[in-house]
Amino acid sequence: MAKNDPYAALRYKEFNIFLLVRFALVFGWSMQFIVIEWEVYSLTKDPLALGIIGLMEIIPAFTMALFAGHIVDQNEKRNLLAKCIAAFSLISLGLFLLTWDRVVSNWSTNAILYGIYALVFFGGFLRSFFGPTIFSLIALIVPKKVYPNAATWSTSTWKAAGVLGALFGGFFIHWIGVDKTLCIIFILVVISLLLTFKIKPKPILNPKIGESVKESLKVGVKFVFSNKAILGALTLDMIAVLFGGAVALLSVFAQDILHVGSKGFGILNASISLGSIVSMFLTTYIPISRNAGIKLLVSVFVFGLCIIAFGMSSIFWVSVVALFLSGAADGISMVIRQTILQLKTPDNMRGRVSSVNSMFVGSSNELGAFESGLTAKLMGPATAVVFGGVMTLITVVGIGIKNPVIRTLDLTKDYEDHEREEA
Repeated sequence: MAKNDPYAALRYKEFNIFLLVRFALVFGWSMQFIVIEWEVYSLTKDPLALGIIGLMEIIPAFTMALFAGHIVDQNEKRNLLAKCIAAFSLISLGLFLLTWDRVVSNWSTNAILYGIYALVFFGGFLRSFFGPTIFSLIALIVPKKVYPNAATWSTSTWKAAGVLGALFGGFFIHWIGVDKTLCIIFILVVISLLLTFKIKPKPILNPKIGESVKESLKVGVKFVFSNKAILGALTLDMIAVLFGGAVALLSVFAQDILHVGSKGFGILNASISLGSIVSMFLTTYIPISRNAGIKLLVSVFVFGLCIIAFGMSSIFWVSVVALFLSGAADGISMVIRQTILQLKTPDNMRGRVSSVNSMFVGSSNELGAFESGLTAKLMGPATAVVFGGVMTLITVVGIGIKNPVIRTLDLTKDYEDHEREEA
């Protein structure tokens, strides 16, 4: 197989099925996120309520992350993914029932709001298992020599599903209403569950089955904090996502600043993911392994600039372009980070390393949402977004100066070593 074959991972049947599963799941999940944000802000007209959504998800996701990684490394990955999807379908069904007019016509606003928060909380618990399971399963479906290409396609599929989910989420709210949109999401999750069973169960590569939770977690955390490349990349992305999280305030911008309604709300959300898709598709043809650290720093810096531009804009299409470019920069950052994790993580520790990644980066999305909601409450939404962008730039400059490992990071040798292993 050619070294630079942009379709290397797609030549494996089970990987294609995996991409279909991930697409259906993320498409539904992305729509659900959009619908929840829209419904909560429509009920409360309070940006802090949007921040609470993030807080409700981050508490269980963060506290359960390391334990979830231990469970993933100790169990078969295909069946574990199926169980996670089945549980997620219950959340989707619950949200549909919570917003169905026939069911909640006599319910108070607070009852609906607290019900949504409760289901989001359960989703955060569940999400702590999703990331490590998916990350580990990819490495069992394709050989090591195509890990970088598989990471790019998997992340691109995730973003493609995100852009379409965000776009159709906004449109479906306008076309058929919140409750019927959530019913469609439930159906999509069930479809992803059925597709999962077309992937064969995989062997458990962890030689320490039955290892105590305490020892297992200790080894996983120690590995991440001793690997400067992984630790540096995760830290950079965590801080950038924490302070650059304008996404949580898009419903505020759509309704109160840009005045574009649910259609514009969907376009704003979709523009971010569309930018990521374009940049990640390009990385399948233009490898990012050489000088990966510099590329990571530059991409996050550009992301911060775009967030500032979005916060300062009061023109819809200028805002769309700023978000598109921020998504493109973020897409490159994600591909580099996922490639670092895939190339530098041993097979028997993928669940735990991915869990630490979720604590650093995944949870920072929700914490960033809370930070955005809180700062928007204190200083106004536009100022809050600009503040976050400025903090992102300061973080990139600081890490670039203080962390020489990131500045000099090059993945070419790691890629070539995996090529030789497969030869």
